[in-house]
Amino acid sequence: MSITGIIVSSGIAFGQALHLNYTKNYLDYRPIPLARIPQQQTKFFKALQELQQQLSHSQAKLSAECENYQLIEADLLLLQDEELIEQVKDTIRTLQLSASVAVERIFAHQANELESLDDPYLANRAQDVRSLGQRLVSAIHGHLDQGLDKLTAPTILLAQDLTPAEFALLPKEHISGIVLKTGGLTSHTAILAKAAGIPAILSCQFDAEFIPNGTPLVLDALNGELWVKPTPEQQARLTVTLHHEQVRRAALEDYKNVPAQTLDGHQISLLANVGNLNDITHVSDAGADGIGLFRTEFMLMNARTLPDEKAQYSLYCEALHALVGKTFTIRTLDIGADKELPCLYQEVEENPALGLRGVRYTLAHPELFKTQLRATLRAANHGPIRLMFPMVNQVEELEQIFQLIAECQDALEEEEKGYGELSYGIVVETPAAVLNLSAMLPKLDFVSIGTNDLTQYAMAADRTNPQLTRDYPSLSPAILALIKMTISQAKSAGVKVSLCGELASSPLMVPLLVGMGLDELSVNLNSLLEVKAAICQGDFERFSALAHTALQQDRIATLQQCITSYK
Repeated sequence: MSITGIIVSSGIAFGQALHLNYTKNYLDYRPIPLARIPQQQTKFFKALQELQQQLSHSQAKLSAECENYQLIEADLLLLQDEELIEQVKDTIRTLQLSASVAVERIFAHQANELESLDDPYLANRAQDVRSLGQRLVSAIHGHLDQGLDKLTAPTILLAQDLTPAEFALLPKEHISGIVLKTGGLTSHTAILAKAAGIPAILSCQFDAEFIPNGTPLVLDALNGELWVKPTPEQQARLTVTLHHEQVRRAALEDYKNVPAQTLDGHQISLLANVGNLNDITHVSDAGADGIGLFRTEFMLMNARTLPDEKAQYSLYCEALHALVGKTFTIRTLDIGADKELPCLYQEVEENPALGLRGVRYTLAHPELFKTQLRATLRAANHGPIRLMFPMVNQVEELEQIFQLIAECQDALEEEEKGYGELSYGIVVETPAAVLNLSAMLPKLDFVSIGTNDLTQYAMAADRTNPQLTRDYPSLSPAILALIKMTISQAKSAGVKVSLCGELASSPLMVPLLVGMGLDELSVNLNSLLEVKAAICQGDFERFSALAHTALQQDRIATLQQCITSYK
Protein backbone atom coordinates (compact mmCIF):
# COMPACT_ATOMS: atom_id res chain seq x y z
CA MET A 1 0.00 0.00 0.00
CA SER A 2 1.27 3.48 -0.82
CA ILE A 3 0.11 6.98 0.13
CA THR A 4 1.01 10.04 -1.91
CA GLY A 5 2.29 13.42 -0.77
CA ILE A 6 4.13 16.52 -1.99
CA ILE A 7 7.90 16.18 -2.29
CA VAL A 8 9.89 18.86 -0.47
CA SER A 9 13.21 17.04 -0.10
CA SER A 10 14.03 14.32 -2.61
CA GLY A 11 15.55 10.91 -1.98
CA ILE A 12 14.72 7.35 -0.96
CA ALA A 13 14.48 6.38 2.72
CA PHE A 14 14.02 2.99 4.37
CA GLY A 15 13.03 2.81 8.03
CA GLN A 16 10.54 1.97 10.72
CA ALA A 17 7.56 4.18 11.51
CA LEU A 18 7.60 6.48 14.51
CA HIS A 19 4.71 8.85 15.22
CA LEU A 20 5.51 12.20 16.80
CA ASN A 21 2.88 13.83 19.02
CA TYR A 22 0.36 11.12 18.23
CA THR A 23 -2.06 9.78 20.81
CA LYS A 24 -5.29 7.88 20.33
CA ASN A 25 -6.60 8.71 23.81
CA TYR A 26 -9.03 11.53 24.43
CA LEU A 27 -9.75 13.31 27.69
CA ASP A 28 -12.93 12.35 29.50
CA TYR A 29 -14.11 15.32 31.56
CA ARG A 30 -16.88 13.43 33.37
CA PRO A 31 -16.46 13.01 37.17
CA ILE A 32 -14.98 9.69 38.22
CA PRO A 33 -16.45 7.45 40.99
CA LEU A 34 -14.94 7.98 44.45
CA ALA A 35 -13.62 4.42 44.39
CA ARG A 36 -11.37 5.25 41.41
CA ILE A 37 -9.61 8.20 43.02
CA PRO A 38 -6.70 6.19 44.53
CA GLN A 39 -6.18 4.41 41.19
CA GLN A 40 -6.02 7.72 39.30
CA GLN A 41 -3.59 9.20 41.79
CA THR A 42 -1.38 6.15 41.39
CA LYS A 43 -1.50 6.50 37.59
CA PHE A 44 -0.41 10.10 37.97
CA PHE A 45 2.56 9.23 40.20
CA LYS A 46 3.71 6.41 37.89
CA ALA A 47 3.48 8.64 34.84
CA LEU A 48 5.35 11.41 36.67
CA GLN A 49 8.19 9.04 37.49
CA GLU A 50 8.28 7.67 33.95
CA LEU A 51 8.52 11.14 32.41
CA GLN A 52 11.20 12.21 34.91
CA GLN A 53 13.25 9.11 34.08
CA GLN A 54 12.94 9.76 30.36
CA LEU A 55 14.01 13.37 30.70
CA SER A 56 16.93 12.47 32.98
CA HIS A 57 18.04 9.83 30.47
CA SER A 58 18.01 12.41 27.66
CA GLN A 59 19.78 15.02 29.79
CA ALA A 60 22.57 12.59 30.72
CA LYS A 61 23.62 12.47 27.07
CA LEU A 62 24.16 16.24 26.90
CA SER A 63 26.79 18.67 28.07
CA ALA A 64 25.74 20.95 30.93
CA GLU A 65 26.54 23.95 28.70
CA CYS A 66 24.16 22.76 26.00
CA GLU A 67 20.97 24.79 25.53
CA ASN A 68 18.87 21.62 25.40
CA TYR A 69 20.37 20.54 28.75
CA GLN A 70 19.02 23.71 30.36
CA LEU A 71 15.62 23.18 28.73
CA ILE A 72 15.37 19.67 30.17
CA GLU A 73 16.58 20.90 33.56
CA ALA A 74 13.72 23.42 33.69
CA ASP A 75 11.19 20.68 32.88
CA LEU A 76 12.59 18.39 35.57
CA LEU A 77 12.42 21.11 38.20
CA LEU A 78 8.75 21.69 37.41
CA LEU A 79 7.96 17.96 37.57
CA GLN A 80 9.67 17.77 40.96
CA ASP A 81 7.76 20.77 42.37
CA GLU A 82 6.01 19.41 45.49
CA GLU A 83 3.36 22.13 45.44
CA LEU A 84 2.40 21.31 41.85
CA ILE A 85 2.27 17.59 42.63
CA GLU A 86 -0.03 18.24 45.56
CA GLN A 87 -2.26 20.43 43.39
CA VAL A 88 -2.76 17.61 40.87
CA LYS A 89 -3.33 15.06 43.61
CA ASP A 90 -5.84 17.35 45.37
CA THR A 91 -7.67 18.11 42.11
CA ILE A 92 -8.17 14.40 41.46
CA ARG A 93 -9.56 13.94 44.99
CA THR A 94 -11.73 17.03 45.47
CA LEU A 95 -13.10 17.45 41.94
CA GLN A 96 -13.23 13.73 41.16
CA LEU A 97 -11.33 14.20 37.90
CA SER A 98 -9.23 11.64 36.07
CA ALA A 99 -5.45 11.97 36.34
CA SER A 100 -5.12 13.20 32.74
CA VAL A 101 -7.82 15.88 33.12
CA ALA A 102 -6.33 17.03 36.44
CA VAL A 103 -2.87 17.35 34.86
CA GLU A 104 -4.26 19.29 31.91
CA ARG A 105 -6.13 21.62 34.27
CA ILE A 106 -3.19 22.34 36.61
CA PHE A 107 -0.59 22.76 33.86
CA ALA A 108 -2.92 25.06 31.91
CA HIS A 109 -3.35 27.16 35.07
CA GLN A 110 0.43 27.32 35.54
CA ALA A 111 0.89 28.37 31.91
CA ASN A 112 -1.79 31.06 32.14
CA GLU A 113 -0.13 32.53 35.23
CA LEU A 114 3.23 32.66 33.45
CA GLU A 115 1.67 34.37 30.42
CA SER A 116 0.26 37.11 32.64
CA LEU A 117 3.72 38.09 33.93
CA ASP A 118 5.63 41.10 32.61
CA ASP A 119 8.86 39.11 32.33
CA PRO A 120 9.13 38.09 28.62
CA TYR A 121 11.22 34.99 29.37
CA LEU A 122 8.74 33.66 31.92
CA ALA A 123 5.83 34.49 29.63
CA ASN A 124 7.45 32.44 26.86
CA ARG A 125 7.95 29.59 29.31
CA ALA A 126 4.15 29.13 29.26
CA GLN A 127 4.17 27.13 26.03
CA ASP A 128 6.89 24.88 27.44
CA VAL A 129 4.68 24.18 30.45
CA ARG A 130 1.72 23.29 28.22
CA SER A 131 3.89 20.95 26.15
CA LEU A 132 5.22 19.31 29.29
CA GLY A 133 1.66 18.80 30.51
CA GLN A 134 0.74 17.14 27.21
CA ARG A 135 3.67 14.75 27.55
CA LEU A 136 2.59 13.89 31.07
CA VAL A 137 -0.94 13.17 29.81
CA SER A 138 0.59 10.88 27.17
CA ALA A 139 2.47 9.06 29.94
CA ILE A 140 -0.76 8.60 31.90
CA HIS A 141 -2.37 7.08 28.79
CA GLY A 142 0.50 4.64 28.43
CA HIS A 143 2.20 5.89 25.29
CA LEU A 144 4.49 8.63 26.47
CA ASP A 145 7.62 7.80 24.70
CA GLN A 146 7.94 8.53 21.06
CA GLY A 147 11.39 6.97 21.48
CA LEU A 148 13.43 9.75 19.91
CA ASP A 149 16.21 9.50 22.49
CA LYS A 150 16.46 5.71 22.13
CA LEU A 151 16.58 5.42 18.36
CA THR A 152 19.27 3.16 16.94
CA ALA A 153 17.68 2.04 13.65
CA PRO A 154 16.75 4.17 10.62
CA THR A 155 13.41 5.80 11.37
CA ILE A 156 10.79 7.53 9.26
CA LEU A 157 9.06 10.18 11.34
CA LEU A 158 5.32 10.71 10.88
CA ALA A 159 3.56 13.75 12.32
CA GLN A 160 0.71 16.17 11.85
CA ASP A 161 3.21 19.00 11.69
CA LEU A 162 6.71 19.82 12.84
CA THR A 163 7.88 23.26 13.95
CA PRO A 164 11.41 24.49 13.19
CA ALA A 165 12.18 24.28 16.91
CA GLU A 166 11.01 20.63 17.07
CA PHE A 167 13.04 19.83 13.97
CA ALA A 168 16.16 21.23 15.59
CA LEU A 169 15.82 18.74 18.47
CA LEU A 170 15.55 15.63 16.27
CA PRO A 171 18.34 13.01 16.43
CA LYS A 172 18.99 13.49 12.71
CA GLU A 173 21.54 10.67 12.53
CA HIS A 174 18.66 8.22 12.99
CA ILE A 175 15.91 10.04 11.07
CA SER A 176 15.97 8.67 7.52
CA GLY A 177 12.77 10.36 6.34
CA ILE A 178 9.95 12.72 7.38
CA VAL A 179 6.27 12.51 6.45
CA LEU A 180 3.87 15.27 7.52
CA LYS A 181 0.12 15.65 7.08
CA THR A 182 0.37 19.43 6.72
CA GLY A 183 2.95 22.01 5.72
CA GLY A 184 3.73 23.97 2.59
CA LEU A 185 6.41 23.65 -0.07
CA THR A 186 8.26 26.69 1.25
CA SER A 187 7.53 26.30 4.98
CA HIS A 188 10.62 26.60 7.15
CA THR A 189 10.40 22.95 8.19
CA ALA A 190 10.47 21.95 4.52
CA ILE A 191 13.51 24.17 4.00
CA LEU A 192 15.26 22.62 7.00
CA ALA A 193 14.56 19.06 5.85
CA LYS A 194 15.95 19.85 2.42
CA ALA A 195 19.04 21.53 3.86
CA ALA A 196 19.66 18.50 6.09
CA GLY A 197 19.33 16.13 3.13
CA ILE A 198 16.47 14.21 4.77
CA PRO A 199 13.90 12.88 2.25
CA ALA A 200 10.54 14.42 3.12
CA ILE A 201 6.99 14.70 1.82
CA LEU A 202 4.16 16.91 3.06
CA SER A 203 0.38 16.88 2.69
CA CYS A 204 0.41 13.09 3.07
CA GLN A 205 -2.92 11.99 4.55
CA PHE A 206 -1.79 8.80 6.30
CA ASP A 207 -4.04 7.10 8.84
CA ALA A 208 -1.97 6.71 12.00
CA GLU A 209 -4.26 3.93 13.27
CA PHE A 210 -3.10 1.67 10.43
CA ILE A 211 0.61 2.47 10.72
CA PRO A 212 1.69 1.51 14.25
CA ASN A 213 5.13 2.48 15.49
CA GLY A 214 7.71 0.05 14.14
CA THR A 215 5.88 -0.61 10.86
CA PRO A 216 8.34 -1.12 7.95
CA LEU A 217 8.18 1.85 5.57
CA VAL A 218 9.88 3.07 2.44
CA LEU A 219 9.65 6.76 1.59
CA ASP A 220 10.03 7.37 -2.13
CA ALA A 221 10.58 11.11 -2.15
CA LEU A 222 11.46 10.98 -5.83
CA ASN A 223 7.88 10.12 -6.79
CA GLY A 224 6.06 11.39 -3.69
CA GLU A 225 4.96 8.05 -2.25
CA LEU A 226 5.07 6.46 1.21
CA TRP A 227 5.05 2.66 0.99
CA VAL A 228 3.60 0.89 4.04
CA LYS A 229 4.74 -2.71 4.61
CA PRO A 230 6.19 -2.95 1.08
CA THR A 231 6.20 -6.40 -0.52
CA PRO A 232 9.58 -8.02 -1.29
CA GLU A 233 9.11 -7.06 -4.95
CA GLN A 234 8.36 -3.42 -4.10
CA GLN A 235 11.27 -3.29 -1.67
CA ALA A 236 13.63 -4.70 -4.29
CA ARG A 237 12.46 -2.17 -6.89
CA LEU A 238 12.90 0.73 -4.46
CA THR A 239 16.34 -0.57 -3.47
CA VAL A 240 17.37 -0.43 -7.12
CA THR A 241 15.97 3.11 -7.35
CA LEU A 242 17.99 4.08 -4.26
CA HIS A 243 21.14 2.60 -5.82
CA HIS A 244 20.62 4.60 -9.01
CA GLU A 245 20.08 7.76 -6.94
CA GLN A 246 23.30 7.11 -5.01
CA VAL A 247 25.22 6.59 -8.26
CA ARG A 248 23.77 9.81 -9.67
CA ARG A 249 24.75 11.77 -6.57
CA ALA A 250 28.25 10.27 -6.62
CA ALA A 251 28.68 11.48 -10.21
CA LEU A 252 27.89 15.02 -9.05
CA GLU A 253 31.06 15.01 -6.93
CA ASP A 254 32.98 15.73 -10.16
CA TYR A 255 31.58 19.25 -10.06
CA LYS A 256 32.73 20.04 -6.52
CA ASN A 257 35.97 21.82 -7.38
CA VAL A 258 35.04 23.40 -10.71
CA PRO A 259 33.57 26.89 -11.15
CA ALA A 260 29.84 27.35 -11.82
CA GLN A 261 30.36 28.26 -15.47
CA THR A 262 28.35 27.49 -18.61
CA LEU A 263 29.89 25.74 -21.60
CA ASP A 264 30.19 29.10 -23.40
CA GLY A 265 32.04 30.74 -20.50
CA HIS A 266 29.33 32.60 -18.52
CA GLN A 267 30.13 32.37 -14.82
CA ILE A 268 27.66 32.49 -11.93
CA SER A 269 28.47 32.88 -8.24
CA LEU A 270 26.95 29.85 -6.54
CA LEU A 271 26.41 30.36 -2.81
CA ALA A 272 24.81 28.39 0.01
CA ASN A 273 21.83 28.96 2.32
CA VAL A 274 22.79 27.92 5.86
CA GLY A 275 21.33 28.03 9.35
CA ASN A 276 24.16 27.13 11.74
CA LEU A 277 27.92 26.93 12.17
CA ASN A 278 27.96 23.22 11.29
CA ASP A 279 26.52 24.03 7.86
CA ILE A 280 29.09 26.79 7.41
CA THR A 281 31.98 24.37 7.92
CA HIS A 282 30.61 22.23 5.04
CA VAL A 283 30.33 25.09 2.55
CA SER A 284 33.73 24.40 0.95
CA ASP A 285 33.07 20.65 0.91
CA ALA A 286 29.89 21.29 -1.08
CA GLY A 287 31.71 23.34 -3.72
CA ALA A 288 30.08 26.68 -2.86
CA ASP A 289 31.63 30.10 -3.42
CA GLY A 290 30.49 31.17 0.02
CA ILE A 291 27.28 31.92 1.88
CA GLY A 292 24.46 33.85 0.26
CA LEU A 293 22.10 33.55 3.22
CA PHE A 294 22.93 32.88 6.88
CA ARG A 295 19.59 32.62 8.68
CA THR A 296 20.71 34.03 12.03
CA GLU A 297 17.30 33.54 13.69
CA PHE A 298 17.92 29.77 13.55
CA MET A 299 20.53 30.16 16.31
CA LEU A 300 17.63 31.21 18.57
CA MET A 301 15.34 28.24 17.84
CA ASN A 302 16.20 26.39 21.05
CA ALA A 303 17.92 29.14 23.02
CA ARG A 304 16.30 29.96 26.36
CA THR A 305 18.08 33.30 26.50
CA LEU A 306 19.15 35.68 23.75
CA PRO A 307 22.76 35.31 22.56
CA ASP A 308 24.52 38.47 23.68
CA GLU A 309 26.86 40.59 21.58
CA LYS A 310 29.90 38.56 22.59
CA ALA A 311 28.28 35.24 21.62
CA GLN A 312 27.16 36.55 18.24
CA TYR A 313 30.51 38.21 17.58
CA SER A 314 32.31 34.92 18.33
CA LEU A 315 29.96 33.00 16.03
CA TYR A 316 30.49 35.37 13.10
CA CYS A 317 34.27 35.34 13.63
CA GLU A 318 34.28 31.52 13.62
CA ALA A 319 32.27 31.57 10.40
CA LEU A 320 34.74 33.97 8.77
CA HIS A 321 37.61 31.71 9.82
CA ALA A 322 35.90 28.65 8.31
CA LEU A 323 35.12 30.47 5.05
CA VAL A 324 38.72 31.67 4.49
CA GLY A 325 37.75 34.80 2.55
CA LYS A 326 34.71 33.43 0.74
CA THR A 327 31.49 35.43 0.59
CA PHE A 328 29.69 35.63 3.94
CA THR A 329 26.16 37.07 3.84
CA ILE A 330 24.42 37.53 7.19
CA ARG A 331 20.67 38.10 7.15
CA THR A 332 19.62 39.98 10.25
CA LEU A 333 17.03 38.32 12.49
CA ASP A 334 13.96 37.39 10.45
CA ILE A 335 11.51 36.99 13.32
CA GLY A 336 7.76 36.56 13.10
CA ALA A 337 5.20 34.62 11.03
CA ASP A 338 5.82 30.86 11.55
CA LYS A 339 9.05 31.32 13.53
CA GLU A 340 8.27 31.00 17.23
CA LEU A 341 11.36 31.62 19.34
CA PRO A 342 11.30 30.57 23.02
CA CYS A 343 13.75 33.27 24.08
CA LEU A 344 11.68 36.14 22.68
CA TYR A 345 8.31 37.47 23.68
CA GLN A 346 6.13 37.71 20.59
CA GLU A 347 2.67 39.17 20.65
CA VAL A 348 -0.10 36.93 19.38
CA GLU A 349 -1.22 38.44 16.07
CA GLU A 350 -4.36 37.63 14.10
CA ASN A 351 -2.37 37.57 10.87
CA PRO A 352 1.33 37.16 11.75
CA ALA A 353 2.44 36.93 8.10
CA LEU A 354 1.28 40.54 7.71
CA GLY A 355 2.40 41.65 11.15
CA LEU A 356 5.66 42.35 12.96
CA ARG A 357 8.22 40.28 11.06
CA GLY A 358 11.66 40.86 9.58
CA VAL A 359 12.91 44.43 9.97
CA ARG A 360 9.52 45.48 11.32
CA TYR A 361 10.21 43.39 14.41
CA THR A 362 13.84 44.43 14.82
CA LEU A 363 13.09 48.13 14.26
CA ALA A 364 10.36 47.84 16.90
CA HIS A 365 13.00 46.31 19.25
CA PRO A 366 16.08 48.48 18.56
CA GLU A 367 18.17 47.14 21.45
CA LEU A 368 17.82 43.60 20.12
CA PHE A 369 18.70 44.87 16.63
CA LYS A 370 21.67 46.94 17.81
CA THR A 371 23.16 43.92 19.61
CA GLN A 372 23.30 42.07 16.30
CA LEU A 373 24.50 45.11 14.38
CA ARG A 374 27.34 45.74 16.85
CA ALA A 375 28.43 42.08 16.73
CA THR A 376 28.43 42.14 12.92
CA LEU A 377 30.31 45.44 12.68
CA ARG A 378 33.00 44.16 15.06
CA ALA A 379 33.31 40.84 13.21
CA ALA A 380 33.83 42.77 9.95
CA ASN A 381 37.29 43.68 11.33
CA HIS A 382 38.25 40.05 10.70
CA GLY A 383 36.92 39.51 7.20
CA PRO A 384 34.44 40.62 4.52
CA ILE A 385 30.78 40.51 5.52
CA ARG A 386 27.64 41.35 3.59
CA LEU A 387 24.72 42.34 5.81
CA MET A 388 21.23 41.75 4.45
CA PHE A 389 17.92 43.01 5.86
CA PRO A 390 14.71 40.95 5.46
CA MET A 391 11.24 42.26 4.60
CA VAL A 392 12.31 45.79 3.71
CA ASN A 393 9.50 47.44 1.76
CA GLN A 394 10.39 51.11 1.55
CA VAL A 395 13.29 53.52 1.74
CA GLU A 396 12.10 54.92 5.09
CA GLU A 397 12.88 51.56 6.72
CA LEU A 398 16.38 51.61 5.22
CA GLU A 399 16.94 55.10 6.60
CA GLN A 400 15.96 53.91 10.09
CA ILE A 401 18.32 50.95 9.77
CA PHE A 402 21.28 53.07 8.69
CA GLN A 403 20.60 55.50 11.54
CA LEU A 404 20.90 52.60 14.00
CA ILE A 405 24.08 51.43 12.28
CA ALA A 406 25.55 54.92 12.62
CA GLU A 407 24.69 54.92 16.34
CA CYS A 408 26.40 51.56 16.76
CA GLN A 409 29.50 52.77 14.93
CA ASP A 410 29.73 55.87 17.13
CA ALA A 411 29.36 53.78 20.29
CA LEU A 412 32.01 51.27 19.17
CA GLU A 413 34.44 54.12 18.45
CA GLU A 414 33.85 55.60 21.88
CA GLU A 415 34.45 52.17 23.46
CA GLU A 416 37.59 51.76 21.32
CA LYS A 417 36.35 48.41 20.02
CA GLY A 418 36.46 49.41 16.38
CA TYR A 419 34.46 48.10 13.47
CA GLY A 420 34.92 47.02 9.87
CA GLU A 421 33.22 48.04 6.64
CA LEU A 422 30.13 46.12 5.57
CA SER A 423 28.37 45.65 2.25
CA TYR A 424 24.63 46.20 2.59
CA GLY A 425 21.68 44.56 0.88
CA ILE A 426 18.01 43.72 1.26
CA VAL A 427 15.88 40.67 0.61
CA VAL A 428 13.26 41.57 -2.00
CA GLU A 429 10.19 39.70 -0.70
CA THR A 430 7.15 41.83 -1.49
CA PRO A 431 5.70 43.62 -4.52
CA ALA A 432 6.18 46.88 -2.60
CA ALA A 433 9.92 46.20 -2.38
CA VAL A 434 10.05 45.72 -6.16
CA LEU A 435 8.06 48.90 -6.82
CA ASN A 436 10.12 50.96 -4.34
CA LEU A 437 13.48 49.46 -5.32
CA SER A 438 14.68 52.42 -7.39
CA ALA A 439 14.57 54.65 -4.29
CA MET A 440 16.55 52.11 -2.24
CA LEU A 441 19.22 51.02 -4.73
CA PRO A 442 21.49 54.07 -4.19
CA LYS A 443 21.93 52.93 -0.58
CA LEU A 444 22.63 49.27 -1.43
CA ASP A 445 25.55 47.14 -2.62
CA PHE A 446 23.43 44.10 -3.55
CA VAL A 447 19.89 42.73 -3.46
CA SER A 448 18.69 39.16 -3.02
CA ILE A 449 15.29 37.96 -4.20
CA GLY A 450 13.39 35.79 -1.71
CA THR A 451 10.93 33.97 -3.96
CA ASN A 452 9.20 32.08 -1.13
CA ASP A 453 7.72 35.18 0.47
CA LEU A 454 7.57 37.13 -2.78
CA THR A 455 5.17 34.47 -4.06
CA GLN A 456 3.17 34.48 -0.82
CA TYR A 457 2.65 38.23 -0.82
CA ALA A 458 2.19 38.70 -4.56
CA MET A 459 -0.29 35.82 -4.85
CA ALA A 460 -1.95 36.39 -1.45
CA ALA A 461 -1.39 32.66 -0.87
CA ASP A 462 -0.20 31.25 2.47
CA ARG A 463 3.18 29.58 1.89
CA THR A 464 2.35 26.87 4.47
CA ASN A 465 -0.87 25.79 2.72
CA PRO A 466 -0.03 22.92 0.31
CA GLN A 467 -3.16 23.40 -1.78
CA LEU A 468 -2.39 27.07 -2.34
CA THR A 469 1.29 26.48 -3.10
CA ARG A 470 0.23 24.04 -5.82
CA ASP A 471 -2.27 26.46 -7.38
CA TYR A 472 -0.16 29.61 -6.92
CA PRO A 473 3.45 28.53 -7.49
CA SER A 474 6.60 30.62 -7.72
CA LEU A 475 6.94 29.45 -11.30
CA SER A 476 4.20 31.72 -12.62
CA PRO A 477 4.05 34.67 -15.03
CA ALA A 478 3.43 37.20 -12.23
CA ILE A 479 6.41 36.12 -10.13
CA LEU A 480 8.74 35.94 -13.14
CA ALA A 481 7.69 39.49 -14.05
CA LEU A 482 8.57 40.71 -10.53
CA ILE A 483 11.92 38.90 -10.64
CA LYS A 484 12.72 40.43 -14.03
CA MET A 485 11.75 43.91 -12.81
CA THR A 486 14.11 43.50 -9.85
CA ILE A 487 16.98 42.29 -12.02
CA SER A 488 16.53 45.09 -14.57
CA GLN A 489 16.46 47.83 -11.92
CA ALA A 490 19.48 46.44 -10.08
CA LYS A 491 21.49 46.06 -13.28
CA SER A 492 20.68 49.62 -14.31
CA ALA A 493 22.00 50.86 -10.96
CA GLY A 494 25.11 48.67 -11.10
CA VAL A 495 23.96 46.67 -8.07
CA LYS A 496 24.62 42.93 -7.88
CA VAL A 497 21.47 40.80 -7.78
CA SER A 498 21.04 37.34 -6.26
CA LEU A 499 18.17 34.90 -5.71
CA CYS A 500 18.05 33.01 -2.42
CA GLY A 501 14.53 31.49 -2.47
CA GLU A 502 13.73 27.80 -2.90
CA LEU A 503 13.31 28.38 -6.65
CA ALA A 504 17.12 28.63 -6.92
CA SER A 505 17.57 25.14 -5.44
CA SER A 506 15.71 23.47 -8.31
CA PRO A 507 18.06 22.27 -11.11
CA LEU A 508 15.07 22.44 -13.46
CA MET A 509 14.81 26.21 -12.86
CA VAL A 510 18.52 26.97 -13.27
CA PRO A 511 18.53 27.61 -17.05
CA LEU A 512 15.65 30.08 -16.69
CA LEU A 513 17.11 31.94 -13.69
CA VAL A 514 20.60 32.20 -15.14
CA GLY A 515 19.13 33.26 -18.48
CA MET A 516 17.19 36.07 -16.77
CA GLY A 517 20.49 37.71 -15.80
CA LEU A 518 21.05 36.91 -12.14
CA ASP A 519 24.61 37.36 -10.87
CA GLU A 520 24.27 34.84 -8.03
CA LEU A 521 22.19 31.89 -6.91
CA SER A 522 22.08 30.95 -3.23
CA VAL A 523 20.82 27.40 -2.69
CA ASN A 524 20.44 24.68 -0.07
CA LEU A 525 23.71 22.83 0.54
CA ASN A 526 22.09 19.53 -0.37
CA SER A 527 21.08 20.85 -3.81
CA LEU A 528 24.25 22.76 -4.60
CA LEU A 529 26.07 20.20 -6.77
CA GLU A 530 22.91 19.46 -8.78
CA VAL A 531 22.48 23.16 -9.45
CA LYS A 532 26.15 23.53 -10.39
CA ALA A 533 25.90 20.59 -12.79
CA ALA A 534 22.88 22.20 -14.47
CA ILE A 535 24.90 25.41 -14.99
CA CYS A 536 28.01 23.65 -16.25
CA GLN A 537 26.12 21.43 -18.71
CA GLY A 538 24.34 24.31 -20.51
CA ASP A 539 24.97 27.34 -22.72
CA PHE A 540 24.21 30.84 -21.56
CA GLU A 541 22.98 31.76 -25.02
CA ARG A 542 20.35 29.03 -24.86
CA PHE A 543 19.52 29.94 -21.25
CA SER A 544 18.86 33.52 -22.37
CA ALA A 545 16.62 32.34 -25.21
CA LEU A 546 14.64 30.19 -22.78
CA ALA A 547 14.19 33.16 -20.42
CA HIS A 548 12.99 35.35 -23.29
CA THR A 549 10.38 32.75 -24.27
CA ALA A 550 9.32 32.08 -20.66
CA LEU A 551 8.74 35.76 -19.94
CA GLN A 552 6.29 35.93 -22.84
CA GLN A 553 4.01 33.24 -21.36
CA ASP A 554 0.81 34.43 -19.69
CA ARG A 555 -0.44 31.12 -18.25
CA ILE A 556 1.05 28.91 -15.55
CA ALA A 557 0.53 25.75 -17.61
CA THR A 558 2.29 27.05 -20.73
CA LEU A 559 5.11 28.48 -18.62
CA GLN A 560 5.63 25.14 -16.89
CA GLN A 561 5.56 23.37 -20.24
CA CYS A 562 8.16 25.81 -21.53
CA ILE A 563 10.50 24.97 -18.63
CA THR A 564 9.96 21.20 -18.48
CA SER A 565 10.39 20.78 -22.26
CA TYR A 566 13.76 22.60 -22.29
CA LYS A 567 16.68 20.33 -23.14
